[in-house]
Amino acid sequence: MLSYSEHDEGRGMNYWEVDPALRDEVQRVYTDDEYRWAEERLSRFGELVGERVADNSDTIDDSPPSLETYDRYGDIVNRVGYHPAQKENDRTAYENGAVADSFDAPDGRGEPMPLTHSLAHYYLICYCDIGLACSVSMTGGAALVLEQCDDEGRHDGVFGDLTARDLGELRQGAMFLTEEQGGSDVGANETIAEPTGEEGVYELTGEKWFCSNIDAGAALVLARRPDAPEGTDGLSLFVLKQDDELRESGDVYYRRLKDKLGTKSVPTGEVELRGARARLVGEPERGFRYMTEMLNYERLTNAVGSCGTMARALLESKVHAADREAFGKPIERYPLMKKDLVDMTVTHETATAVSFEAADALNAYVRDQDDEAYRAMRVLVPVAKYRTGEDAVEMASYAMEVLGGNGYVEEFVTERLLRDVQVTPIWEGTSNILALDVLRGMAKEGAHTDILDRIDGYLDEAEHEAVASVAETVAGARDELEEVMNDVATAGVDRAQLRAKDLADLIYDVYASALLVSEAERDARNGDGRKALVARRFVDRNLGDGRITDDTPLKRYEEIAKYGTVDVEEL
Repeated sequence: MLSYSEHDEGRGMNYWEVDPALRDEVQRVYTDDEYRWAEERLSRFGELVGERVADNSDTIDDSPPSLETYDRYGDIVNRVGYHPAQKENDRTAYENGAVADSFDAPDGRGEPMPLTHSLAHYYLICYCDIGLACSVSMTGGAALVLEQCDDEGRHDGVFGDLTARDLGELRQGAMFLTEEQGGSDVGANETIAEPTGEEGVYELTGEKWFCSNIDAGAALVLARRPDAPEGTDGLSLFVLKQDDELRESGDVYYRRLKDKLGTKSVPTGEVELRGARARLVGEPERGFRYMTEMLNYERLTNAVGSCGTMARALLESKVHAADREAFGKPIERYPLMKKDLVDMTVTHETATAVSFEAADALNAYVRDQDDEAYRAMRVLVPVAKYRTGEDAVEMASYAMEVLGGNGYVEEFVTERLLRDVQVTPIWEGTSNILALDVLRGMAKEGAHTDILDRIDGYLDEAEHEAVASVAETVAGARDELEEVMNDVATAGVDRAQLRAKDLADLIYDVYASALLVSEAERDARNGDGRKALVARRFVDRNLGDGRITDDTPLKRYEEIAKYGTVDVEEL
């Protein structure tokens, strides 16, 4: 079991080593060969994040990036200033392969690692700083677009810059998508792309309203060419190479940085494009489709990042509960605190499982062109992003409560965790947008049948008597899910949309339960019943009748919350 009483707070430690849920899911979705190669490296990265990035992130939050639009002579410079700690965090992330390993074969391997490898790094970064993770995520997302959609763009050097292992050679990525008048309605974008006479090069004119990582060296921009149709069909994708010469020309103008609640380490601002030269990516009629490649990846990083922040909130709560005495004993020994920490552990463990399941589906679609994985991804990605964002906000908030008044004070990390993670239900699509995307995946791709098939496959694995009763409950919920899916599919548009979020919640609960059953079966065959307890607890809370009367948190607190083993015969 893990011991939390030996720590004063959740830093100065190896986050990989203190997170069995992450290790379990990474090992599950990697091949044996990939995991053997990656385990030591992820452990080293978890140590760097816990011992270096954690402290730097607090420093950067106190001294966030600042914008100098003009120099003292009144000339445009568009310069973003950073605290030296930001450069050290960037170096830690990029030079340890957080992006590069998934696109360029690292030392000791003949081919790149799967996309899930970058997501594991992203998860660990989010123990400390979602803002840093945002820039890493968009750099990987931009590289993914060019890898999949644009050979010419790769040969132009941008792909190599995005996947560089040396910080001095790296171009970070960004996505200039949102416009003030459009927001989630991307088809309303008004930015214009005028041809220059040079093949593939256009001049962009317009305004982008929310540009995170505003000064990134390679920004993907959506714009409309002359005579292109309205809506998303008329949008083309361009790569804007930002350097000092471009910024000082005034063709790109940083109007201001947003004063955000959190994620202060990544500068987010408003950009005016004043004839900025950019290169067309791929086929001009497929710009929005290309951007959805990045959007799916970003939604996954959002989900995985939410899990990383949950892990930190949970870690801080467990350390405090083990150390803080009230009325003569540590507060972790009181029944209500045991219940809360057990349920927080189950929530985090489940979210991590579903997020890496979705990540594995995305990787299979992108790298192997797996059609079934694509259809499953169309539902799993928005569902995972929706629920993990909601759960992360709730858990960060409760971690503040566990710490009491200290949790509300800036010297303790929990208040920043809450400020930072509050963006995760907003980034890359709000809960309403995600729920509607689930409906689109069902209507256009028939994705719900693949989700049901996967659920059936996991439930079919349940044979051990410690798991079978839970599987039976999940099977009943699976049938209910199919009925709801069919009802929504045959309802009118308004009725279907009215039920979209309830459907997304039910998909998450049933799919997660089946996945936990599968994992519990695997461990039970090896003699460990802990995961069966986790599955039971999740199913009772999310698929039961609301009357939870078992005393598992009293009997099994140590095993669940501190990741001990359970003799499966006892169950």
